[in-house]
Amino acid sequence: MKVTIIGAGSVVFAKRLITDILSFPELRDTTFSLTDIHAVRLQTAEKMTKSIIAQFGNNAQVEAHIDRKQALTNADYVLNLIQVGMHEATLVDFEIPKRYGLKQTIADTLGVGGVFRALRTIPVLLDICRDMEEVCPEAYFLNYTNPMAMLMLAIQKASSIKSVGLCHSVQNTADELSSYLNIPVEELEYKVAGINHMAWFLELKRNGQDLYPSLLKAMKDPNIYAKDKVRFEMMKRLNFFITESSEHMSEYTPYFIKRDQLIQDFDIPIDEYVRRSEDNLKQFAETQKMIDQGKAFPMEKSHEFGAPIIHSLETGINREIWGNVLNTQLITNLPNNSCVEVPCLVNKRGIQPIHVGDLPPHLAAMNMTNINVQQLVVEAVLTSNVDYVYQAVMLDPHTSSVLSLDEMWNMTKELLDAHADYLPAFTKGRHLTYQGKAVTL
Repeated sequence: MKVTIIGAGSVVFAKRLITDILSFPELRDTTFSLTDIHAVRLQTAEKMTKSIIAQFGNNAQVEAHIDRKQALTNADYVLNLIQVGMHEATLVDFEIPKRYGLKQTIADTLGVGGVFRALRTIPVLLDICRDMEEVCPEAYFLNYTNPMAMLMLAIQKASSIKSVGLCHSVQNTADELSSYLNIPVEELEYKVAGINHMAWFLELKRNGQDLYPSLLKAMKDPNIYAKDKVRFEMMKRLNFFITESSEHMSEYTPYFIKRDQLIQDFDIPIDEYVRRSEDNLKQFAETQKMIDQGKAFPMEKSHEFGAPIIHSLETGINREIWGNVLNTQLITNLPNNSCVEVPCLVNKRGIQPIHVGDLPPHLAAMNMTNINVQQLVVEAVLTSNVDYVYQAVMLDPHTSSVLSLDEMWNMTKELLDAHADYLPAFTKGRHLTYQGKAVTL
């Protein structure tokens, strides 16, 4: 079995997935084919993988390729971990909006930061899928890169490759809910569906008994409320708990970051992802140091879905995971031209999304505020129409709660120019920007 990891230089996440795969005895003869555009990161990832394989003491192999197509040839599974533009592009996503008075927390899923991360990433992912169609057309593409919904919508509209978007927000939220309820997570029963980072715990039970009354009671404890203020505040209004963290959720809505007092009241960590990105650079340096010193890497198994999916596809063992897929009447009151996060059955027959039906109407309405932006960004790339970029920013819930139309237009133009080297060549639209130069139509 050959597993290709694209963006293997994201060593912290790559280590997690490689360790997970090798933890299954049936997968311990895997060949890991690593690729990255940065030679030093690729070399570090290769040395790290060799160290992990040695710790397991099995027959796994590793190969490293700067040439992506070579890395992909005859792959069975492709794990995508890339971040186009890396830390420098992240800084641009934060600093330009900040000059207009727009503050962000994570900026990788929605908001103006999510919009431009998608614009940078979708063309690269479609190129990867074209390579896969040529050299490994039957492989599964397992995506971990954000903004998940926009990327998966583009792939599933424009490529024939079998693909699914994977996140850990359902698992993480289940862990958090178990701590708030003081119940072992293994005893929670839940039904979750919606969109990535805005999926809903439609059912939350233990031994068939509804746990929402207990969660509402737990929320009244100031110590518990303080751990998750935004999500608890949204549950007060919507009656359901949401996946992903309070810092994420705060920028998917118009309610929390538009005034300094609200930011203070809800403990919202402005510029949080910049700090995380800086930490990622430190962790890469620490990985290099561990390799140089010959230190063993920790072998903890994670709760990411990637390795269990591969194991189920290879062995036929039935598993339920949550995947981000094209909506094919899975959630019946969200549009088919959208990416939804739903339970999926996995076994030798493949990854099989499960029909959910209608969401409660107010939850579907909340999802639509994000889907509107996601659809326009994908259309911007697939149609080369730059107007959709401006209009996606205009419709973004957080951005539109802070900035005027002129401010949004000027900020978007500045970001288009700043990221020009990474963006697709827009050839249509009244607000045409081509290779960073404004064109009067």
